[in-house]
Amino acid sequence: MHDPRIEALASQLIGYSTALKKGEKVLIDLYDVPDSIGVALIRETRKRKAFPFIRIHQARITREMLSGAEDEQYQIIAKHLLAEMKDMDAYIAVRGSHNISETSDVSADSMQLAMKKLRGVMDHRVKKTKWCVLRWPTPAMAQQANMSTEAFEDFFFKVCLLDYKALTPAMNVLVKLMNKTDEVHITGPGTDLKFSIKDIPAVASGGNYNIPDGEVFTSPVKDSVEGFITYNAPTIYQGIAFDAIRLEFSQGKITKAEAGSRTKEINRILDSDPGARYIGEFALGFHPHIREPMRDILFDEKIAGSFHFTPGQAYEIADNGNRSQVHWDMVSIQRKDWGGGEIRFDGKLIRKDGVFLPKELAKLNF
Repeated sequence: MHDPRIEALASQLIGYSTALKKGEKVLIDLYDVPDSIGVALIRETRKRKAFPFIRIHQARITREMLSGAEDEQYQIIAKHLLAEMKDMDAYIAVRGSHNISETSDVSADSMQLAMKKLRGVMDHRVKKTKWCVLRWPTPAMAQQANMSTEAFEDFFFKVCLLDYKALTPAMNVLVKLMNKTDEVHITGPGTDLKFSIKDIPAVASGGNYNIPDGEVFTSPVKDSVEGFITYNAPTIYQGIAFDAIRLEFSQGKITKAEAGSRTKEINRILDSDPGARYIGEFALGFHPHIREPMRDILFDEKIAGSFHFTPGQAYEIADNGNRSQVHWDMVSIQRKDWGGGEIRFDGKLIRKDGVFLPKELAKLNF
């Protein structure tokens, strides 16, 4: 059955998120998604007299490739993928998932080998192209969200087709405020964290990087993080589910990491390389329609009244110099119904229980 919301989404991705222009080339990466979204993106690209290029992936095939990953093989794969990416002006990935744990039994060595080899491809995509990444609604995702398939599809299009332009003025105010800030102090249940964001740019993300969107991000001064944090939103990384993660910091480094029965696994990931134990991103999330976590980070990191504090690689546009093959967005929700919490900038209370207090930021509240 034809769903006009698919064309509306394709139009937003091509016309707004990547702002594709005549003659530009866009790589459209499709992971376990229906033909309809691929066709809509191709047609929308051609409407703008730009050129679409397509890659199609299947999760079980990807798992099989990863399971037997070898150094020489992935060096060649990375070489060709990087050459392709260098030809592109824009990149759009649409990622479905019939099983979010599909790669959970791929060995740590194989996963790390592939991630290390492919890091250069991702770095070029992030730094040199106009890019946008989104999920695609599937029954598996609906199950993650504890919703019916139909209800989740309605939710998906509602949050993805948000009028992001309307958030821009308030996001710009938050950017200016963060750019003037030195010390950030975050408190809440199981959390007392201090760090500096001095002289590191803040970036508004309103529909031009990820869909759904709704965050302003920066990164802490690498060695400034002190204290401890307990994340109350569940997460999944490398196909492994984690709950109730607690991290302790000294001079910026994660000195202790706990995750209940997954403590061994979290420390294995954080030991992938030296940069994995430092923070590469700090962000405030404020999408008004995303309220509950569903172990899908493109949704969870935008939850109304949340923040994420990310071990691993820093983005070049908000760079603290940290480099890692890991970039693991971990989320904490500070609304009253999740235990509350406070965020202060240079001693001034900016957000309480997930609600921004300055009047100029009121439009970012849920």
